[in-house]
Amino acid sequence: MQQLINYIDQVPCLGMLITFLIGLAFMPLVIKIAKKHNFVVKPNKRTSHQGDVPNVGGLDIFISFVIFFYVFEYYQIPNFYYLLMGICAILLVGFIDDLIDLKAFWKLVGEIVAGCFLIFFADVRITNMHGIFSIWELSPVVSYLISFFVYVAIINALNLIDGVDGLASGMGILYACFFAVYFHLTGSLSLSLLAYGLVGALIVFFLYNVFGGTRRKIFMGDSGSLLLGFLISYLVFQFLELNAYWSSDIPNIYHIKAAPAVAICVLFVPLFDTVRVAITRIKKGTSPFKPDKNHIHHLLLRTGLRHRQVTGVLMGVTLCFITLGILCRNWSSEWLILLSCAIGVALMFLLWHIVAQKDKLKSNNENILSNK
Repeated sequence: MQQLINYIDQVPCLGMLITFLIGLAFMPLVIKIAKKHNFVVKPNKRTSHQGDVPNVGGLDIFISFVIFFYVFEYYQIPNFYYLLMGICAILLVGFIDDLIDLKAFWKLVGEIVAGCFLIFFADVRITNMHGIFSIWELSPVVSYLISFFVYVAIINALNLIDGVDGLASGMGILYACFFAVYFHLTGSLSLSLLAYGLVGALIVFFLYNVFGGTRRKIFMGDSGSLLLGFLISYLVFQFLELNAYWSSDIPNIYHIKAAPAVAICVLFVPLFDTVRVAITRIKKGTSPFKPDKNHIHHLLLRTGLRHRQVTGVLMGVTLCFITLGILCRNWSSEWLILLSCAIGVALMFLLWHIVAQKDKLKSNNENILSNK
């Protein structure tokens, strides 16, 4: 067994296969338990599925990831048990929210409690601004405040993007792949192994969620999307810290000057959409936490695309932004963020135009039919 662990430590991409197999083995049991105990989502005005669908897909991601994490990773990750407690805490918050629909305030409190294990106790946080607005190292108080802000932003952005089949998990696969490959190239094999493990766990859920049909379909639920946001936050923090305090043992070709901007490029779609929707709700005089159908995936559905097509489009856009971040990795962070936002705004105006044309065409057709 120890030989296998040592081998996988040196070939971290095998972690993806291991978590995939674990998740594949446990998923039928998770679905069976969910249906037995009525952990399901019934069709309603905000959903388009048919029949009762289990909404605890995050549990399978948790099982496969934690088993793998405990067997292969625990001795390589500093403050491992604090990180594991944070993972358990955020899963519990999401699970409770799936059962009783927590109010936004209490959900935020739960996220912050889970975040304390990551940021305070495991001491995984942002300590350097990489020269953005000429700011470099941060004082401890500012470091904690910024880290919590970024953590809450990421975790809620990924929670809100989970609106069509395969979208949150598909995006999560791309994010984890980016960090897995980057950490692999820089020799941070333990972090690479962790990220590859997340990829394998997400692939199993993606297959069941998108291709499971009516009998095997399962939703991620808040337990899954919050867990995903927690783990992606961990990888983002490690990515930023690695580039802030560059080791001479790592080839300079892999150093990313604009690491914060590149991280924003990687997560651009959910972050941009969350900010846009919040601003839109505030302008309308409603709470930024009040749910509606103004998210980017809702707009794409209004153009006539199906769930899988929406997921494919947004994953394609994400790949383009990741490519942009890689190509412009040594720009100043301010200019790369500005360029990303400009492209995002341009794409949104294009989408709004297409939606308006589709709505106008639909209205005209309805008027024609009503006049016959």
